[in-house]
Amino acid sequence: MKLLTCPLNGPRNISEFTYGGEYHPMPDHQKVSAREWAEHVFFHDNAAAVVTEWWCHSASSYWFLAERNTISDEIVRTFAADEIFQQRVEFTQPASGENQ
Repeated sequence: MKLLTCPLNGPRNISEFTYGGEYHPMPDHQKVSAREWAEHVFFHDNAAAVVTEWWCHSASSYWFLAERNTISDEIVRTFAADEIFQQRVEFTQPASGENQ
């Protein structure tokens, strides 16, 4: 049985988790073009290395990050998202007539 350690719930069976994709720093949503935003959302590096990924403990809906070696599939560490995110990002609608 493969275990993944949730920062909130502790070690749990991997079947209790949902993979959420690679973590990438978010560009300033008010300064990037639609193409650049789409690349941030949909394109992934798929590197053969230690990468940071989003994971969700399905039973508690708790999202967190994990560093995983994609070659050996070893989980290096897991940590709460607030280790990276220090403030909330507010998304607002552009004013009428602004470039979308």
